[in-house]
Amino acid sequence: MLARIPSKLFLSLPLLFSFGATPATAISEPGTTNISSPTVRVLNGTYYGTHLAKYDEDLFLGIPYAQPPVGPLRFHPPQSLNTTWDEPRNATEYSPECIGYGSSNWVLGNIVSEDCLTLNVVRPSGISPDEKLPVAVWVHGGYNIQGGALDPRYNLSFIVEQSIEAKTPIIAVSIQYRVSGWGFLFGKEILDAGSANIGFRDQRLALHWVQENIEFFGGDKEKVTLWGESAGAVGVGAQLVAYGGRDDKLFRAAITQSGGPTPSNRYSTPESWQPVYNNVTAAVGCAGANDTLACLRTVPTERLSSVFNSSTTASANWGVQIDHDMILKSGSAQLAAGEFVKVPLLTGRNFDEGTTYATRGINTTSEFLALVQSAGLDNATATTIAAMYPDIPAIGIPATLVGRPSPSEAYLGAQWKRVAAYIGDLQQHAPRRLTSQSWAKYNVSSYSYRFNVLVNGISPSIGATHFQEVAFVFHNTEGEGYKTVVSKDPFEGKPESFLELAKIMSRMWISWVVHGDPNLAGVSNTTWPEYTLEDPKNLVFDVNVTDLTYVEPDYFRAAEIKLRKRKARLDGVTFLVHDNGYDEVPQEDYEPVKRSETQQTFQVSGIHISILHSMHSTSKLPN
Repeated sequence: MLARIPSKLFLSLPLLFSFGATPATAISEPGTTNISSPTVRVLNGTYYGTHLAKYDEDLFLGIPYAQPPVGPLRFHPPQSLNTTWDEPRNATEYSPECIGYGSSNWVLGNIVSEDCLTLNVVRPSGISPDEKLPVAVWVHGGYNIQGGALDPRYNLSFIVEQSIEAKTPIIAVSIQYRVSGWGFLFGKEILDAGSANIGFRDQRLALHWVQENIEFFGGDKEKVTLWGESAGAVGVGAQLVAYGGRDDKLFRAAITQSGGPTPSNRYSTPESWQPVYNNVTAAVGCAGANDTLACLRTVPTERLSSVFNSSTTASANWGVQIDHDMILKSGSAQLAAGEFVKVPLLTGRNFDEGTTYATRGINTTSEFLALVQSAGLDNATATTIAAMYPDIPAIGIPATLVGRPSPSEAYLGAQWKRVAAYIGDLQQHAPRRLTSQSWAKYNVSSYSYRFNVLVNGISPSIGATHFQEVAFVFHNTEGEGYKTVVSKDPFEGKPESFLELAKIMSRMWISWVVHGDPNLAGVSNTTWPEYTLEDPKNLVFDVNVTDLTYVEPDYFRAAEIKLRKRKARLDGVTFLVHDNGYDEVPQEDYEPVKRSETQQTFQVSGIHISILHSMHSTSKLPN
């Protein structure tokens, strides 16, 4: 990721494309090492990096972990390096990011290229190979269509610095992987070629590189924690369920922030993707080719990129693909069967995730019902679900918005808080609870959190939304990468409690990487409980409470849902509900079902409706 170099160096760059023709080594050509430069000899040869004296860190940047995926290797699984060298090579600058489409790329003006399969290593200075420090491997997010290791918001120097100050030093690694159509194109032709899930395969090869080489940097290959946020967390989830949950000993623990093995969008099949694949081949003149995939490998980068960044791929699902090889079946099915890597997990979501995904402009109950029905539900089920999310702003999200949106924000819709609550549960909170319960069901240690902070630059109508915890976890208190035309420094103008919470969160994450226990950081008066089926709990990070943290039961609920009884009152009807199909609470604990003698459960995208009750937002429940 970004070393601790002033972000203005990157913000001043124009938007540049080094499509295909420029290899990553154009930024890291073999050269003569400065005598003061740190050097590391890995399996293929020697690299020299950069020493940051002010922070006492060594940086090794833009290191290839695979052959350039260009020409005939486009749309192929990543290929291991097949060269060695004697002369030290330059590892002092980042490689281009993988070609992507979105603000993560164009706002920062980052150079992009097809040749982008590199990683970066940030370590405390002067570490010898026998130090065996714990290792955190960061996987960036960006909806699998954008982002990269060059993003200054992911400055790994900050968290490594915190680990040094805590006297529990770690090594941090960031990886790049192909995104958008370059990494997640799918269809029958892709399946037959064994080229599905290329972006996730990139990540996996990077993990193999870490296993083979991190000891030369002073890291311990047996103490690797895989860590990601949003689409990066989905990538972590894909590694957890890959090959039926086969444990290849690539990591000993995981962290998933706002994502995981059960993303809300369904795992793709080649059949669902085929129309998009056909549209892409037609758009670039390959539809009539005998081998359309071979034809796509010959299309000029600029032309293919313009198609990927157009309405041609508007319906594409840039996510996990069922290829019956790396991914055998849906994440929820694999979790239910215990087909995941049994490593400890730290996972969580932000209170107001739904404001990132919510449909805007919903003003009436009929419009809200239509939104619920758009998931393919029949009218009766959709009506029941809609009733579970009543149009009561006081119990919707975000809590930072009092009442309904103001006239200046009327575009959000009169039922904004209702929609945000429903969508947030569907997209984020339900999958997180399913994951936490699955780990507990199979007796694997896990810890769950929720983040509730309104940062600088975010409107009260948006609240503690998606991504906002990242600056705290990274201890990016200088706001690197946030001072742009589309965002602001999250800490600017905020009280000392914001900085204190950043220290708490970053140190807890470090403690997880080092010890496999977030409670050994010595920075919080609150003990973070392990998640269990019998007593499921989350740790909440909140600058508005005295200790900045508190423990809550993991029962998100509307005003009428009681804490321990897990029920929902709907227009005089009390429905018995299950959490993800695990009926761990004795049935006699529930009140009788009215108007019906049978238990009722509902599912949306395979997730039981009982876990879609997160109307929000406060730790207090009415009696």
